[in-house]
Amino acid sequence: MRISCTLAVLLTLATCAAPAAVAADFGNADFTSVQRGRSLANAGDCISCHTAKGGKPFAGGYPVETPFGTLYSSNITPDLMTGLGNWTRKDFYRAMHEGLRKDGQHLYPACPYPWFTKMTREDVDDLKSYLDTLQPVRSIPPENDLIWPLGWRALVAGWNLLFFEPGVYTPDPAQSTLWNRGAYLVQGPGHCAACHTPKNMLGGTDRNRALQGGDAGEGWFAPGLTGNRRTGLGGWSEQDIVEYLKTGANPHTASSGPMTEVVMNSTQHLGESDLRAIATYLKSIPAHETEEEKPEPIDDQAMARGEALYVDQCMGCHMADGEGQPDAFPPLANTSSVQAPNAQTLIQVVLAGDHMADPPSLPTGLAMPAFGWKLDDQQIADVLTYIRNSWGNRAPAVRAQTVADMRESVHEYGPRYKRLISGP
Repeated sequence: MRISCTLAVLLTLATCAAPAAVAADFGNADFTSVQRGRSLANAGDCISCHTAKGGKPFAGGYPVETPFGTLYSSNITPDLMTGLGNWTRKDFYRAMHEGLRKDGQHLYPACPYPWFTKMTREDVDDLKSYLDTLQPVRSIPPENDLIWPLGWRALVAGWNLLFFEPGVYTPDPAQSTLWNRGAYLVQGPGHCAACHTPKNMLGGTDRNRALQGGDAGEGWFAPGLTGNRRTGLGGWSEQDIVEYLKTGANPHTASSGPMTEVVMNSTQHLGESDLRAIATYLKSIPAHETEEEKPEPIDDQAMARGEALYVDQCMGCHMADGEGQPDAFPPLANTSSVQAPNAQTLIQVVLAGDHMADPPSLPTGLAMPAFGWKLDDQQIADVLTYIRNSWGNRAPAVRAQTVADMRESVHEYGPRYKRLISGP
């Protein structure tokens, strides 16, 4: 889960090693190891971060904006000069387990090594075996553009002391094999917490609020995955989770933003047993408490304006009761993503539009049109405030300034927004 990640989530397994014919130990991998490695690459959603738009798969160069500057993903094809072709399995395991490149320099923690460290040596070796079968691509990503002095990788050593705990996942003997498999996938290769857990100002995850929702990058907010019924998965069944990960939709919601990419590039390719294991683990996570004993009063006039806008602009698809239409338009009532403490994802979807996942198992291709070209900041704030506080929903009001800030941020992310706000 990217929870791409992110965005998510960036695997910066770059190498600065000079071209050399280094003896590698990847020549004897058997078919089973390669297939297991391919499945792990799917679980980790490697292709999403390591493929630039319009570029060759896994050849890197994908830009990810962070609060600290722009990072570019690395080439993880087996090219000898610009990829992982001269990396041994030991080199690769050290990167995944310790966050160190072949040349000994630190990876930036945008690479999910704080989660990949939980992967077993066998799984890491299998992943390397799969990557070694890819077509080599000669490609050098652009240089990272980070604020000073973060371009000095040695500083990451201090970050690791504060926030990185290396160590392979240890199964819980009190839990079932299925539960442990799900915990391993969520905590390890899936790196779900990279997006679904709050971060501090230094980019470290807040372990005390694990999976309670967090920044997914580029203005997207990943909702909580705990048992909280309002802002998490408390109202979902295990089958709901399996269905969502397989298709991007279920009776409660439909994917948007980075999660659509995760479904298309990652979770739809997982086997039924792994999806069931993930669902089993997630449903065991207790509900987190919310800080809403004294919610901020919602302005009646904003609610009235928002209701009028909803009737005019939204009701045709999402219906008067906010229940949407089955297998077509997702519900807005009693939905965790709608009631999330942070409304950034909703604002993005209204501003620029979005589309749900359309895997072969559910090839609907339905999309949400953009409204940024026809609604101003106050109107979007009002209609979202109304949606977030109707039909049993309860969430903080959306402010016009927040929409204005998001409008500017989304605009900066490139041609997608510029194209969608132009209107029909």
